[in-house]
Amino acid sequence: MNTSPNHPDQSPSIAQRLEGEAKKAFVLTLYLGAWFCAITFLAVTTLRERPIPLSIFGLALIKAGICAKFMLIGRAAFPIGIDKLRGIIPSLLAQSVVYSIIVLILSYLESGVDGLIHGRNFMASLLGFGHSDPLYILALAILYWLIITPYLLFVTMKMALGDPTLHQILFGSKK
Repeated sequence: MNTSPNHPDQSPSIAQRLEGEAKKAFVLTLYLGAWFCAITFLAVTTLRERPIPLSIFGLALIKAGICAKFMLIGRAAFPIGIDKLRGIIPSLLAQSVVYSIIVLILSYLESGVDGLIHGRNFMASLLGFGHSDPLYILALAILYWLIITPYLLFVTMKMALGDPTLHQILFGSKK
């Protein structure tokens, strides 16, 4: 049972729950944003594009915020479960694939919307995602899975150990 720190016998208020969800969304956006900006930076430098347009990093952060919100909705719809007999990692494998698919679908939609913004057909842009190269899309799906899995591992460890214990394990004891 979730309880507020001030009143242990009561559920958290709507304001407290909204604040908690906003914090989760912010942290997840920062996490995904760091990854998406790094991937964007790598892509631009691979293409030898100079000067590097800063607007693409803003778009990466917007995508991170949208992905974070969809992942939180996905977590609410399909709560993460821990099978204590199998352990955290086996419990997460299927869920991490589902969340990775959500991010991949959003990437497809982003490609379609980008096409619309630039005066192209939505469906043609959507189908042109990843240069219509299945191998590239598979590589991207694997990369998304590698990004999302540590986040889910962190969340399940927090569920299993509790916030204070996990914080102490990761950052040492509070002084």
